[in-house]
Amino acid sequence: MSAPQSAPVAALYESTLTSVPRIHRGKVRDIYALGDAHMLIVTSDRLSAFDVILPQPIPGKGAVLTAVSNFWMARFTHLLPNHLAPDVDLAKYLTPAELAQVAGRSNVVRKLKALPIEAVARGYIIGSGWKDYQKTGAICGIALPAGLQLADRLPEPIFTPADKAPVGQHDENIGYADVEARIGKDLAAQVRDITLRIYREASEYARTRGIIIADTKFEFGVDEHGTLHLIDEALTPDSSRFWPADTYRPGISPPSFDKQFVRDYLETLDWDKKAPGPMLPAEIIEKSAAKYREAQRLLIGA
Repeated sequence: MSAPQSAPVAALYESTLTSVPRIHRGKVRDIYALGDAHMLIVTSDRLSAFDVILPQPIPGKGAVLTAVSNFWMARFTHLLPNHLAPDVDLAKYLTPAELAQVAGRSNVVRKLKALPIEAVARGYIIGSGWKDYQKTGAICGIALPAGLQLADRLPEPIFTPADKAPVGQHDENIGYADVEARIGKDLAAQVRDITLRIYREASEYARTRGIIIADTKFEFGVDEHGTLHLIDEALTPDSSRFWPADTYRPGISPPSFDKQFVRDYLETLDWDKKAPGPMLPAEIIEKSAAKYREAQRLLIGA
């Protein structure tokens, strides 16, 4: 049984730790160094849409992303290792006030060499994939059947990698040959195969919980031995499109449990999708927060 949601949730737009050096501020995550071998990832309540960080937080979002990602990371350890380092005692690095600030929204992780691509799996045609298909009949060079509708299920899930763009710039779809050129043929094949396997297994599980995972993106890194690890986040409402299975039908952009809800609202505005992002009405913020919480409840029951 889920906890009551009536109590207000404190929002964290940006972490303010001073006991450890901050080495990166991403669209959503603040990353701090913990010595030479580990990092602290703090998941804020910032929301990025169209690769622009919006000026208001979504209360509780960071805790949802952390809980959902940790659930999936644990679920797929039989397939590959991940970057989590739960044995590191964070209390040795942070003050009690700092520990309280990041409680429930942070992970200690191993330092790994991140691969310079986004590994995207698509089971349905939506978003940038739909736009590419309309222009070329293909996504990332993969030819698809003619006559597909918006949000149609694909015959088989496909691997459609993207270039990792800097903050404030748009990710760009790339071809598989480009992935091979960047990371080598063997590692490219490994990334492609594990991406599709995780997507298939996660999709099968999520369907039993009333959620369709339309698409998702992963990030991977390698250790000093070249062993592939799952890093960043996994199968969260930020890195995936989650659709309610009971209302899904092709031909429309389905309602979703993820930030597509906010994207759809932003599409109604006269905004050029460049920073600064527009202010969101309180109603949109509240509904977005509720959708994140509902995705967590359905997927992991908490």
